[in-house]
Amino acid sequence: MTYAVILKLGLDGVIKENMQLYPLLLSLANQRAIKKAIVPFCALDKLSKIPHVEFYGVKTLDEAITLLKNPQVAEATTLQSEIEYPFYEIDGEKYYYIKEYDEDFLDVKGQEVAKRAALIAAAGFHNILLEGSPGCGKSMIAKRMRYILPPMRSDEILELAKLEAFEMKEPQFKPHRTMRSPHHSSTLASVFGGGSQKAIIGEVGLSTGGVLFFDELPHFSKGVLEALREPMQDNKIRISRVNSKVEYPSDFLFIGAMNPCPCGNLLNDHLECRCSDLEIQRYKNRLSDPFLDRIDICVVMQNVSKADSSSYSSKELHKQVVQAHIFSKERGQKNFNAKLSDAEIEIYCVMSDSAREVLDTATQRFTLSFRSIKKVQKVARTIADLAQSQMIEKEHILEALSYRRRV
Repeated sequence: MTYAVILKLGLDGVIKENMQLYPLLLSLANQRAIKKAIVPFCALDKLSKIPHVEFYGVKTLDEAITLLKNPQVAEATTLQSEIEYPFYEIDGEKYYYIKEYDEDFLDVKGQEVAKRAALIAAAGFHNILLEGSPGCGKSMIAKRMRYILPPMRSDEILELAKLEAFEMKEPQFKPHRTMRSPHHSSTLASVFGGGSQKAIIGEVGLSTGGVLFFDELPHFSKGVLEALREPMQDNKIRISRVNSKVEYPSDFLFIGAMNPCPCGNLLNDHLECRCSDLEIQRYKNRLSDPFLDRIDICVVMQNVSKADSSSYSSKELHKQVVQAHIFSKERGQKNFNAKLSDAEIEIYCVMSDSAREVLDTATQRFTLSFRSIKKVQKVARTIADLAQSQMIEKEHILEALSYRRRV
């Protein structure tokens, strides 16, 4: 019987925990490199959530030696624990969720179009860009979207716990998708990862399975914005250094927020814009067409009005996202709509004749690129899922087209 023995020994012979133990063992388990492991007893509850590995906890070096000499006595110390949150099961796969809404959409007054777009983006994991005057609610909507995202599989929860351990945080094993929000002054290395000796994970990698939020989007450096195109397209980030080359998954939902002009008042009915046409053009030109082409949904938000009121709560929106998630999984779909491949689009994005006619007309009128056509289909698929419709209808395509970027 072969054991992997990974222990941190104190001078008094007591076995201690190491924060990097969990990500190391999870990686080994995913590679099927280990089946049995002797680990610190104090870390058993956390480590035993890793599947396909039997863990044996020891408190001292003497216990570890005894266990190795007499493996039969170790069976009683084996512990297997489950993720303790509500779930539903589809085709043998469990999807965990949690009804905790620390920030609620009820706090957002008005902005019905933006909230509808946020619901669609959350349900299908579509990249979204919010444009509007300062104080209209762009950041409020972005920060609340993480609470209405789809449920998580057990392997996604374990990966999230690994990312928490990378940051020296105690893993929570909660089905709450992460949200990373780097400042616009962040360096290329901090956003994408780096380091002179070894490749260290950055904000893009840490946002995997959750949200990457760029507030004040045009103020990020040109290098950061252009480098973001690859992980947004390929869902992976590659870091190359002299001593190491590492590839991290980067399967995230991107949210960008920006003002309409440098002073922010271009769309404001009550304040005068102080920017010249040249300044506005320079501001918008910081976002290249290839970068914007990776955005699925673009929304220009309305001005704030005293008549604005609350409409939907996060609980209500989350319920719609869960229903759409179940609807998509029951037809056998594995990936989120935004992540569908071209072959999967042909299978799952089935359109009615009237819907196809509208899309063909829009393709000719707006000279849509191949990528844009696919994005319209995927957004329409999510809208149809929210409506519990197996086929994409004309109204779904029309709504998806309304979220296209205005040139």
